[in-house]
Amino acid sequence: MTELEKRQQTEMDDGDQCEFFHAHEEIVNRVNQKMPDEEELYDLAELFRLFGDSTRIRILYVLFESEMCVCDIAQLLNMTPSAISHQLRALRQSRLIKYRREGKTVFYSLADGHVRDIINQGMEHIRE
Repeated sequence: MTELEKRQQTEMDDGDQCEFFHAHEEIVNRVNQKMPDEEELYDLAELFRLFGDSTRIRILYVLFESEMCVCDIAQLLNMTPSAISHQLRALRQSRLIKYRREGKTVFYSLADGHVRDIINQGMEHIRE
């Protein structure tokens, strides 16, 4: 037996796969009825993709503390206003943040409590 075959056998022995293929139709049907449609799953994956960038996470944490303009965020994170604006656009398009105008200045804040909850639950999970 080759080294690869030994590794594959060990993986199978660890319970990753059934010893023989037999779908449990009742369970499969019940779960299938509760599955969201493909478009919703795609949107959810896109939402989590946005959380996959450390710069965007840092921006969200900044906005936990205070509503801020692009220049303030850029200074705080030691980045260019252009780089911050690019990330803010993605966060805004996904409805994770909102903005308001005051004269020529645009202030950003978290869109709602759900964003805070998502981040807090993620932090709880990695700290366990």
